[in-house]
Amino acid sequence: MLRRRPGSRRPSRLARLRSEPERGSAATELVLATPLLLLLIMGVVQFALYYHGAQVAQAAASQAVAVARAQGATSATGQSEGQAILDQIAGGTLPQRSITVTRSAAEAAANVSGTVQSLVPGLHLHVSAHAAAPVEAWTKN
Repeated sequence: MLRRRPGSRRPSRLARLRSEPERGSAATELVLATPLLLLLIMGVVQFALYYHGAQVAQAAASQAVAVARAQGATSATGQSEGQAILDQIAGGTLPQRSITVTRSAAEAAANVSGTVQSLVPGLHLHVSAHAAAPVEAWTKN
């Protein structure tokens, strides 16, 4: 800070600004950096939710196919098992989800799709999973 000598004039505003050029810069940097940091953190958490949702969808599809392909099972049993897995594991991660299980004489298949819970406004990520396996059947040797 500039000191006045006795009998001298008060320093001008420009002289004071030149003597302290960094004054107030920390507040400006904080105002600019904080929203960007928060957006970065929310983005990381959003993609972690996306990854979790994709893993849950794949687990539900795999379990639904495992039940539906068993001998004597139907697509309805696979559907109910897959829905139970989604209800238990997905929670709020996949608020909008659907599962479709089909079973033919040779193959059982499951498709799971859903929308991941959004933390970042305007970002809506969709996940889907597919699993298929042959139907169990007894054969004579």
